[in-house]
Amino acid sequence: MAARRKAPRRRARKSFNISAIEAGTALSLAQSTGFANALQTALNGNLSGAVNEMSASVLGNKQKIIGTLGAAAIAKVAAKGFASGTLAKLGPVRVKL
Repeated sequence: MAARRKAPRRRARKSFNISAIEAGTALSLAQSTGFANALQTALNGNLSGAVNEMSASVLGNKQKIIGTLGAAAIAKVAAKGFASGTLAKLGPVRVKL
């Protein structure tokens, strides 16, 4: 009788991917919308002030937000043509397009 093989154990991945285009877009939008200031205002307990602050910031930066989203869409389409898609690798972090 043959010896039984143990079931293979699943290991956690030792690296993770970050989309450079999406990360850059998210950071730019957070800055354009005044997200950090609005979040701080909300954490201080002033929810209506936070919403008003963020909506005023969004209305003031409308052109920048539209440009950021348009550039991100174009970059995503252009990045489809790259073979590997990896922009950089630092330890366990891979920056992908």
